[in-house]
Amino acid sequence: MTGVLVPQPRQPAGNPPDLRAGCWVMPGVGASPGGSGVVEPIGSGQARASAGALAATTDFSGGLVLADDIPDGLVIADHAGRVAVFNRAAARLTGISPADAVGREVSEVLPLRDADDRCWWTATQPYGGLTTRSRHPERCLYLPDGTELLVSVGYVRCPRGQGPRAGWNREPGSVRRVMITLRGAEQRARIERSRADLVSTVAHELRSPLTSVKGFTATLLNKWTRFTDDQKRVMLETVNADADRVTRLITELLDVSRIEAGRMEIHRELVDIPARVRKVISGRVAAGDAEDRFRIDAPPALPETWLDADKVDQILSNLIENGIRHGAGTVTTVVEPATVAGAPGVAVSVRDQGPGIAPEFASRVFRQFWRAKRRGGAGLGLFIVKGLVEAHGGTIGVHEAPGGGAEFRFTMPAGTPDFG
Repeated sequence: MTGVLVPQPRQPAGNPPDLRAGCWVMPGVGASPGGSGVVEPIGSGQARASAGALAATTDFSGGLVLADDIPDGLVIADHAGRVAVFNRAAARLTGISPADAVGREVSEVLPLRDADDRCWWTATQPYGGLTTRSRHPERCLYLPDGTELLVSVGYVRCPRGQGPRAGWNREPGSVRRVMITLRGAEQRARIERSRADLVSTVAHELRSPLTSVKGFTATLLNKWTRFTDDQKRVMLETVNADADRVTRLITELLDVSRIEAGRMEIHRELVDIPARVRKVISGRVAAGDAEDRFRIDAPPALPETWLDADKVDQILSNLIENGIRHGAGTVTTVVEPATVAGAPGVAVSVRDQGPGIAPEFASRVFRQFWRAKRRGGAGLGLFIVKGLVEAHGGTIGVHEAPGGGAEFRFTMPAGTPDFG
């Protein structure tokens, strides 16, 4: 069964309300006998011709929507609690055919129960209770066979303060229609699994440095006088390095949270990308990496870029560290002009001379928790890099480097941003 949503002129107050008054039945598609507002299948010849003719002359501003085009399940019950619209998505989610649903009591078609096995219809009394209720927020409910659905409910009520309508004995504020939307719970289950993976990964990554910090500090406190100054220094340097590791992991978790919530803030300023590369490499050399393991290739003139300097440093640090950790040989950073979305921009490539990334893994490296085999880390670095690049309006990908190895290449738009 297909419902057609088309705004209709408001019905005069003297007429008994039905589902065709300002609702979803397209003229010419026809309701079932008795005026219940049950929409006939759009597959019928006359209905298809009517719908096609209207669709050819009406755009979205005209209000034409087919219920079967809605990606979520849609169930609409009339003032008597009978199902009037039951779209294709609802049939897919519940396993109930529209032909078996339309015209029946909605509580029989959808015998929804909560997590405590209580009947949702008995608990909420949608056709009774306060006449000021307008909706129920989305929540998990279950069908008798155990199917989990995310269900939200809205009410269409008679206008208040106008008294009963002629020919119809419903009171002001009473329910005219109950609109029920259904969504599968698979996406929520995936999110919950992702959160569980995140908690497990964080717990594992935190355990090692915290154990080290606790062990060394307890040893120093209890046996301070037994150690030489050099031994104390080694222990304190280890504690400091492990504390930095914990701080970095917490920073990564905060970044993941902001990226997933779409709340990553970008504070733009004029940034010299080659200078930021040199700064990151200087930090690596100061930390003990060999200076001859790094190379920078950048022309003297590049388009002006307004970026978030701290986040550019974070992007470059992650990619260069990734090249050192998982690659081999020289890590080369190439900065060059590029075209980004048809406008001037800058491209940055970080290349190593290691084994590279197999083509079948190329689409996975920017996912959360993706890690190369037998390598440590939380698997969040490249996911964060992708989020930071996209927050600037850029793109990133991984390819095979010209001389072998992996090449991570990202682009950033150039030019002065619109601060207005």
